[in-house]
Amino acid sequence: MKIEQYYLGCLAHASYLIADERTKTAAVVDPQRDIDPYLRDAEANGWTIKYVFLTHFHADFLAGHIELRDRTGAHIYLGARAEAEYDFTPVKDGDVVEFGDVRLRILETPGHTPEGISILVFDLAQSDTRPLAVLTGDTLFIGDVGRPDLLASIGVTADELAEMLYDSITNKLLTLPDETLVYPAHGAGSLCGKQLSTERVSTIGEQKKYNYALQPMSKEAFIKMVEVDQPDAPDYFVHDAILNRKERPALDEAMRKALLPLSLDEFLARQAEGAQVLDVREAIDFEAAHLAGAINIGLKGQYATWCGTVLRHDRPILVIADPGDEEEAIMRLGRIGFDNAAGFLKDGMRALEGRGELLRSTPRITAPALAERLGRPGAPAVLDVRSAKEREAGRIEGSVHIPLNHLEQRLGEVPAGPLVVHCQGGYRSAIAASLLQKHGRDDVTDLVGGYKAWAAWHTPAAAGSN
Repeated sequence: MKIEQYYLGCLAHASYLIADERTKTAAVVDPQRDIDPYLRDAEANGWTIKYVFLTHFHADFLAGHIELRDRTGAHIYLGARAEAEYDFTPVKDGDVVEFGDVRLRILETPGHTPEGISILVFDLAQSDTRPLAVLTGDTLFIGDVGRPDLLASIGVTADELAEMLYDSITNKLLTLPDETLVYPAHGAGSLCGKQLSTERVSTIGEQKKYNYALQPMSKEAFIKMVEVDQPDAPDYFVHDAILNRKERPALDEAMRKALLPLSLDEFLARQAEGAQVLDVREAIDFEAAHLAGAINIGLKGQYATWCGTVLRHDRPILVIADPGDEEEAIMRLGRIGFDNAAGFLKDGMRALEGRGELLRSTPRITAPALAERLGRPGAPAVLDVRSAKEREAGRIEGSVHIPLNHLEQRLGEVPAGPLVVHCQGGYRSAIAASLLQKHGRDDVTDLVGGYKAWAAWHTPAAAGSN
């Protein structure tokens, strides 16, 4: 038996392929939407993918169950409480799927969602009574547990889910042998919890010792604990949770429609009609020169999450990329169910040569230069777009705080006049500066290196969140 983990850094998402070498049969659990990695490994090893499981209806990405079903004929399995438009087998506590030396036994573990399951993995060549591993989906993470508040807006209260989560953890997962390997669906950086570890595999015993949410406590204390200090969930989470229930076009079909090269005139015409313009180049290149009205979300950061936060899924998206990066940018939009990409600028920024009237730039400033300017009359205002938790650890004295995910809703609170924007390292401030410019602010400067650069310059910073 083999368990292969596939980790998608931009979404902090882990999926799994479980294969039996004797029968050459495989199952995939919580697949990403672009399924080529599973198909390549299956072909290389002679495995046939016959089963695909979703541990729950994911909110932060669009899963690849439809794609695997269409490409391989694999059958879909969901928790017994799930409701979906496509054909699937509902599985409940104790149900078993077995192939060769692999036995997959279902635990219903609601809490993050009502239909959530965990999957016990037995290597029958070793033992048919003690599981080798448990795939916990978003019920149990390494260092954390799944948040119970994501579905509160569509009919299930956070308290109800938190109570389910406590029972799933206490009465099911914590009763497993200490040596059972724990394979979750997410790691550090995911918004599905608040304190996820960078580790990608653990054991039940280690989690009993070190996971703050698994320490002995009453149900009431647990419910209170897991509901506080959760990160803001982007609006696209509800969109994806619904899409994962639906019969929908596969990614290949969406990509064929979206990978449309547009001339500059075609591109500008669609922009004038209301299409969103997404420039995926690195911040330093974008800020040197970019098309007026473009939003910068670089491919090399948490691209998918911020696209889902800043962009809308119900309006066309036009992409500007370095030539050769267009497919990656559009595919990664598809990972979060944004199939509204409507083309890309042919030849990228080269198409704008000689069209200076269409270009804008964003000034950049270093930490030492900013410190000098702040000490003079007429100093710029400073806008901090980090999270509240980041700001608590240190801030630039006198700065205004508006987290990036709230910026467009709170534009009226942004100080007038010259403005310097910063985040922690520079990625989010570039997004923020581009949003502000799109809304007519032409006096915005980006702090190079963000607060990290400021703190490294040993400039006094005040602790606190205000």
